[in-house]
Amino acid sequence: MSLAPRAVLVHRTTEYEELVARHGTHGQAAFFLSSRGRDIGEIAERHHRARRALTEVTSAIPLTWRQARVERADLDRFLFAPEDVVVVVGQDGLVANVAKYLAGQPVLGIDTDPGRNPGVLVRHRPADAGPLLAATQSGGVPCDELIMVEAVTDDTQRLVALNEIYLGAVGHQTARYRLGLEDDGGVVEAQASSGVLIGTGTGATGWIRSVWQERGGRLRLPAPTEERLLWYVREAWPSPATGTSLVAGELSTGNRLRVTVESERLVAFGDGMEADAMDLTWGQTVRVGVCGERLRLVD
Repeated sequence: MSLAPRAVLVHRTTEYEELVARHGTHGQAAFFLSSRGRDIGEIAERHHRARRALTEVTSAIPLTWRQARVERADLDRFLFAPEDVVVVVGQDGLVANVAKYLAGQPVLGIDTDPGRNPGVLVRHRPADAGPLLAATQSGGVPCDELIMVEAVTDDTQRLVALNEIYLGAVGHQTARYRLGLEDDGGVVEAQASSGVLIGTGTGATGWIRSVWQERGGRLRLPAPTEERLLWYVREAWPSPATGTSLVAGELSTGNRLRVTVESERLVAFGDGMEADAMDLTWGQTVRVGVCGERLRLVD
């Protein structure tokens, strides 16, 4: 007998909850904000909207389904199952945060604050949850297959991200490494920089786009479903021992960027999740490219 589907609701602590936790009470948090020219009313209202959305989505889950909830900070300790339907209730970035922990489960993005969120990944409203959850089981709902980026080390550590992977020093200080493309005839360059950023088409609306604009937009930004990545070296430093000739490019399926660490410690993390980073030590090599897995986002 097969298991009933499980709806996994992914959410995050609101700014209001963080303020009250830090200052003890609503009144103390309000006083703190007022001393800095801000009003707690708007923050509290966004909190209430988020909680109302979470309640509405929860009530829309079919009675025969199982349920689970996971907060953003606990994602790296939560075990997703093959029969799960993942319901992200919050902002676009929360979809990216959960993507790396999935293996083909459908993801339904619910926007808790329309007009404030871009809605690129959280495409639906709380009222849409019931029909869409049912459609995931009948096969009647289309899904976009979004490209992801992966980094694999020579000791088999693996990191997956939906938007981008950053590889560099802790605190974004100077990183030293050797960089090359695996299909480029073995050309390798020693570099000292603020790190390397490798992004997808989904990430082309965020961090990778800001670097792309700074470089004049000469490379074409990939689409979210296109098997192509862009990579940029941030602030490469020219010196007698380090070069700046390999600072940007594209990666298609089968082509990988190869980075060999020449610092005591570098890190690689995806989608801003610095707490869930890979540690890289001197002489270690990491290869970055298009991931074979996709994020199935309910359209």
